[in-house]
Amino acid sequence: MGMTIHAPLSRQAPRIERVETFLVDLPTIRPHKLSVATMEGQTLMVVRLHMSDGMVGVGEGTTIAGLAYGPESPEGMKLTIDAYMAPVLLAADPTRIQATMATIGKVVKGNHFAKSAVETALFDAQGKRSGLPISELLGGRVRDRLPVAWTLASGDTARDIAEAEEMLARRRHRIFKLKIGRNAVRADVAHVAAIKAALGERASVRVDVNMAWSESEAAYGLRALADAGCDLVEQPVASAEALARLTARGVVPVMADEILQGPASAFELARMRAADVFAVKIEQSGGLIAAANVGAIADAAGIELYGGTMLEGAVSTIAAAHLFSAFPRLGFGTELFGPLLITEEILTEPLDYSDFSLEVPRGPGLGITLDEERIARFRRDGARRTLVLAATKAGS
Repeated sequence: MGMTIHAPLSRQAPRIERVETFLVDLPTIRPHKLSVATMEGQTLMVVRLHMSDGMVGVGEGTTIAGLAYGPESPEGMKLTIDAYMAPVLLAADPTRIQATMATIGKVVKGNHFAKSAVETALFDAQGKRSGLPISELLGGRVRDRLPVAWTLASGDTARDIAEAEEMLARRRHRIFKLKIGRNAVRADVAHVAAIKAALGERASVRVDVNMAWSESEAAYGLRALADAGCDLVEQPVASAEALARLTARGVVPVMADEILQGPASAFELARMRAADVFAVKIEQSGGLIAAANVGAIADAAGIELYGGTMLEGAVSTIAAAHLFSAFPRLGFGTELFGPLLITEEILTEPLDYSDFSLEVPRGPGLGITLDEERIARFRRDGARRTLVLAATKAGS
């Protein structure tokens, strides 16, 4: 359980009286295979900021595959917030979100995911306080529903086709992203081509390589994927320079993801023309404000936008949805399907995934309410490893 620290109230501004953090371990509908690891479940780090005016702001930090994907884990986020961010929060004015996050930035370097969770909680409380959805605090929404992609990551071609057909029949998804990079390039291309051939023009098929290819492999892979009807290739290589050379070929739209770590990297990638599309992720960017700045840089540079995910639970997914709803242009849709990968419902009112899209809530703040009984059932007591199996094949 998180820290419980009390702070004195100011004359007017509300204060944060208690910072609460805890971990929630949730099962997933199936193993989720990436080039770097296989997820066997999902762990959410939840932060709640209890304030003197009765507002409670909720935020979430979630990673893909624990530490196999990036430098933060749910366990590490909890520790960072408890030990380093909580003292700053208890002395801050929670209505001044940018000032509070700037102060946190002076005492905590990096830790984008933990910062995103805290900033989301601040926005949630401020929205509740003002009676406005977070989208209206971020400039105002221009769309009420967001197209949502579904990731096919079983690795089995027939199973992936059957899963895609089911999603189309249920009118839940018509954009499909395939996780590839664990196998030889030609085998992966054949897998993608078979799925695209089965789905035809009924669906968009895209791939995410998670940096698994060399530049020479990617040069072949991009051409072969374009011939197969693939619409987008996400992060085929690790370096920005190689990504820029592949983008310049103009074979198929190339998207930056893992190397897009906030506004500074977005500016550099835009300067290099290193991608046709940016995958904007609020956690990877360092929070809603930073992610909004990434979007603004891309928009100014003529780079398309895609609303990315870290396979978050409902809290961070909806935080991202509020931001993406306010983007002037969102040419490649989103992949905010994280809650659909989890078998357990943790909200009192489930999110509305229908007509191939996700509805952005209209209520104050995030516009969602946690189901406390369900949360209590899956809260972690004591130390336990995040459920992930690391890839064993080097470079897979």
